[in-house]
Amino acid sequence: MEFLSEYGIFLAKAITVLVVLLVVIIAVAAASSKGKSDKKAELRVTKLNDELAENKALLEDELLSKEVLKQREKDEKKLVKEEKKSRNKSPEKPKPRVFVLDFDGDIKASDVTTLRESITTLLQVADPQLDEVVIKLESGGGMVHSYGLAAAQLDRVKKAGLRLTVAVDKVAASGGYMMACVADKIIASPFAIVGSIGVVAQLPNFHKLLKKNDIDYEILTAGEYKRTLTMFGENTDKGRAKFQDDLEDTHGLFKSYVNDRRPLVDIDVVANGDIWFGSQALENKLIDEVMTSDEYVVQCCQNADVYSIAFKEKKTLADKLGFAVASGVERAFLKFVSEQESTKGMRA
Repeated sequence: MEFLSEYGIFLAKAITVLVVLLVVIIAVAAASSKGKSDKKAELRVTKLNDELAENKALLEDELLSKEVLKQREKDEKKLVKEEKKSRNKSPEKPKPRVFVLDFDGDIKASDVTTLRESITTLLQVADPQLDEVVIKLESGGGMVHSYGLAAAQLDRVKKAGLRLTVAVDKVAASGGYMMACVADKIIASPFAIVGSIGVVAQLPNFHKLLKKNDIDYEILTAGEYKRTLTMFGENTDKGRAKFQDDLEDTHGLFKSYVNDRRPLVDIDVVANGDIWFGSQALENKLIDEVMTSDEYVVQCCQNADVYSIAFKEKKTLADKLGFAVASGVERAFLKFVSEQESTKGMRA
């Protein structure tokens, strides 16, 4: 009985702590949601050349002897002086720039919001004669209209006369490949998944279950094809045929889109919904080169100024406070449980 009494007290304390935790989290979340409409993403620019140089210097400091580092410092100073003299004698030519953007696509292509902002910004400063845009793209595809908009954003880069390269390290399938095929050049890592030029739609149907339980479901429409297949109504062969026709029409548009932008691709061979790994995609001309995005960016750094561009949403005070409070309460709760368990262990 004493054990049950102690356990009941422990359980009551634990529940109290959990309730307090939930109340705090809900309050912070409510405060945070009120400020969401006022949030504005901020532009973050990172010069990747400097990042690479800093990492290289840190590693060399650890690996090379003091004598070698001293001599290298002298050589670098001498080189800087020579470059300065050379610039004074002849006007400096503008250096090409490469703008690197990330696109991490979910089923709704939600990242298109920051993609459009990044492209709008860089198009105001980019030089079509010199500069290039690199998109590091990862997506397994999703909604047609969402990825259609994302692909249209990349078309803006092409229309502005800029070279466009898409790099795929893991996957660019379906809507992801719809975006990728816009590029002048597509690179992919050896085992990246590329392709799946197809269209799919699926939905469950609960009509038999409802009928078995004597539940009626009614849907009213104006227009013969306003609804073709439903989740709860009884689907008809005519509705299925119309739905299939819609899928075929969408597939036809997808094929035409790819064929216009990758004319060397045998569209009848690759547009069967299948996927290919990087090396196979190269054989089918779905990509232009097997290479990781890291390798390509490092190559660009040798001859151009390379900038990573991203719009990141600023965290409000409520966000930061919420994270801090939640972390603190979690640690306190875990400590409380640990102490209770240790105390019970000693008494036992």
